[in-house]
Amino acid sequence: MCGIVGIVGKSNVNQALYDALTVLQHRGQDAAGIVTSHDGRLFLRKDNGLVRDVFQQRHMQRLVGHMGIGHVRYPTAGSSTSAEAQPFYVNSPYGITLAHNGNLTNVEQLAKEIYESDLRHVNTNSDSEVLLNVFAHELAQRGKLQPTEEDVFAAVTDVHNRCVGGYAVVAMITGYGIVGFRDPHGIRPIVFGQRHTDEGVEYMIASESVSLDVLGFTLIRDLAPGEAVYITEEGKLYTRQCATNPQLTPCIFEHVYLARPDSIIDGVSVYKARLRMGEKLAEKILRERPEHDIDVVIPIPDTSRTAALELANHLGVKFREGFVKNRYIGRTFIMPGQAARKKSVRQKLNAIELEFRGKNVMLVDDSIVRGTTCKQIIQMAREAGAKNVYFCSAAPAVRYPNVYGIDMPSAHELIAHNRSTQDVADLIGADWLIYQDLPDLIEAVGGGKIKIENFDCAVFDGKYVTGDVDEAYLTKIENARNDASKVKTQAVSAIIDLYNN
Repeated sequence: MCGIVGIVGKSNVNQALYDALTVLQHRGQDAAGIVTSHDGRLFLRKDNGLVRDVFQQRHMQRLVGHMGIGHVRYPTAGSSTSAEAQPFYVNSPYGITLAHNGNLTNVEQLAKEIYESDLRHVNTNSDSEVLLNVFAHELAQRGKLQPTEEDVFAAVTDVHNRCVGGYAVVAMITGYGIVGFRDPHGIRPIVFGQRHTDEGVEYMIASESVSLDVLGFTLIRDLAPGEAVYITEEGKLYTRQCATNPQLTPCIFEHVYLARPDSIIDGVSVYKARLRMGEKLAEKILRERPEHDIDVVIPIPDTSRTAALELANHLGVKFREGFVKNRYIGRTFIMPGQAARKKSVRQKLNAIELEFRGKNVMLVDDSIVRGTTCKQIIQMAREAGAKNVYFCSAAPAVRYPNVYGIDMPSAHELIAHNRSTQDVADLIGADWLIYQDLPDLIEAVGGGKIKIENFDCAVFDGKYVTGDVDEAYLTKIENARNDASKVKTQAVSAIIDLYNN
């Protein structure tokens, strides 16, 4: 998952882009980038690190222009080098920059086509650069000195015809405007909105609605699956459905973990969805153990807090904050590398002993992926004096890899893969483990005022909505990930040896 933003304003947009990226920082902590356009010239700054570290005052002063896009990145199966920080740029046609959230599942085929047929060069291993070159090639096929909105939408249509996977995109065509578009399944989120100033109307495209809220933009709506929005440099807005058979199947894991609770995705409040997850969990607990002996419900901050609070309310059990979080440590799920994730848990959380001593504690987390974090947290609870430690997941068991832009590429890294609930409970050290049922999760997210019938639930049920993912594909990306890990390990070892010698 990554965060994207694009703004067409009436004055310099550098500060607004920076502010929007800080709001989207939860979507990626590995790298950040901003590119602006002024008088037909581009001004780019991108590097590894948090937004606050990548952009210093001297960088911001150079990012002039009333139109620009930005990106925060976290690594998926690829490299985490600064060369793959976004936005990416190609000079033909017009000069196009692009930022992308998601993952293309047919990237190998596309890379071959780009080289052999489109006669374009790709300089990194990022599928975002491949997507950029596909879009640039299709726009060049229009053969126009000055592209119109019809040309832009035709190019997006061709992108949909060629690209498979989950993707939400913002791209800036130098001197002309910004385009945003979403894959025909609507897997990854993207919204757009507007705000009125003394100079006129400004427009913004972003991954989540919360970034619009913070900057004073009014949400217009989500982009529909397959839809594109094009905003000219002068501030004219056009939208068009560019896919032949769009079907909304958004990623349900956005509501479980990825998105901020104050965001609204496809008309659904993330906060209310998480409240309903807590209700469903309470109902399951009461079905399975109506005479439960839970003394206190404690969330594992921060994403599980909403579900845990509602769970406690429905059980009639005390809700307590049992862990204090160091907010200067990043989200462990999206840290590059298992060693970094494992090391950060003890630095990130500290138990309040009086909330654990002699009690039967129900710990609530949003999900269990690798199991490393929850195992350490359960041990912390025992060390704090808990009598029994129960563990509750607001999501079903994660048993399958994600291929649409979330870092779950290897099934063998997933603790629930080919294991029963009791097996997982034993491995993480819980006295009792309860998972959310998938139908209940779907009802919790899609059962509000806005009804969504289908979701991408592949990490739970192994059903990939794009229809092109099989066992051979999953094996291939697992091998690629293992090879990349070996190269990285060898490089680190070489540096250590060089230092020691």
